[in-house]
Amino acid sequence: MRSQHPRDAGPLAALSPAESARLMAVIREAALSRGRLPLPARPVIGASWDRMLRLGLDPDRGRAPRPLGLDELELRRRQTRLAEVLPALHNGLLEAAEAAGHIMIIADAEGRILWLDGHRGVRRQADGIALVEGSQWAEDVAGTSGIGTALAVKSPVRVHSAEHFVSAFHTWSCAAAPVHDPRDGRLLGVIDVSGPAGTAHPTVLSLVTATARWAEGELRLAHSQDLEGLRAVAAPLLARIRGKAVVVDHHGWIAGVTGVTPRERRLLLPKAPYEGPVWLPALGACAVEPLPGGHLLRVLDGEPAEGGGPAGWGDLLLDVRHPHRWTLTFSGPSGAWTHELSARQAEVLLLLAAHPEGRTAAQLAEDLFGDPTRTVTVRAALSRLRGRIGAVLAHRPYRIADSVRIEVASPDHPAELLPFSSAPAIAQLRSNPLV
Repeated sequence: MRSQHPRDAGPLAALSPAESARLMAVIREAALSRGRLPLPARPVIGASWDRMLRLGLDPDRGRAPRPLGLDELELRRRQTRLAEVLPALHNGLLEAAEAAGHIMIIADAEGRILWLDGHRGVRRQADGIALVEGSQWAEDVAGTSGIGTALAVKSPVRVHSAEHFVSAFHTWSCAAAPVHDPRDGRLLGVIDVSGPAGTAHPTVLSLVTATARWAEGELRLAHSQDLEGLRAVAAPLLARIRGKAVVVDHHGWIAGVTGVTPRERRLLLPKAPYEGPVWLPALGACAVEPLPGGHLLRVLDGEPAEGGGPAGWGDLLLDVRHPHRWTLTFSGPSGAWTHELSARQAEVLLLLAAHPEGRTAAQLAEDLFGDPTRTVTVRAALSRLRGRIGAVLAHRPYRIADSVRIEVASPDHPAELLPFSSAPAIAQLRSNPLV
């Protein structure tokens, strides 16, 4: 998208809602035609418009996939953890939405609307744009919107009037915030408040964001209570075990240990089912026994806790195709595990994949910050990473372990390679991507 005016879009905030909507409509039309913009769109909106243009989404209507049937909708409602906080959301956010003449929406990670409630008149208007329970509002379906764009960027987003890519939604304003499962960081869905653009208030985004964080806190509390129950089971069991053992819940959170001190509170586990011994990055080879609410992991003697395993023991896939979500997946004879990476971890692993011979702390500091003296920051980041996936990393120099085969899945457009990163070496990889 071309913009010949490097000014900020801040002046929009000083306009009335009607004036702002009219100017946004002009900006959108210029963006669709790749013309000269009177003002740049907000970065999150402009980036979303670019994604929709590359997808070839119809800017007038979007697309309308089949809504969920009642049985499938009920199944998704029963399976999501968002159902655990639904009563409290109805007692809090829904009341505020209704008072403002808006509706509250809860959608899953695919953008499917699971629950919708609020102002009766606005709900009737929502029917006219297929904003109904069971419909899908992911970006590739509905374009730039509170639900779809919040899911895409995994951050709170407000989309007002003509900021919507699809013109049919320009009379609406929406604010949405994602909700993550605190047990494993998995995106559960979004909480959204939508209503007529003329009555929308910018502070609704703060309210929705606070509500999403509160919901995550409630889910975290529920998980803590489950983990405490597993600790009660683990304590007498571990007291009778000689050797090294760890009790974890189904998501790898540690409830008890004996004979070993893991560096993290959570272990990466293979995907179930378990057949025979499994190899874990932090412990080495382990026998797995089921427990109510978790697993008992017995560390097998003779296997390394760090530094790798036998030749050819597995493959790694570093997936950096998504601009805001990056994963590392290990696959081997004993199963597979996937670790969702932080921004810094994604940068470091991509650089190590690009340099199989390894990098010193000073070289990585130069790669990441353009400053070879920032070795303390690099060593701290590598220490945290080794605590999670220690056995697939070697050091002196830092590198992927020799016995590991690593493959990188990169985005189709090189400019989308870790777009958040300002690291000099990542910028070079955008110009000269890994083959």
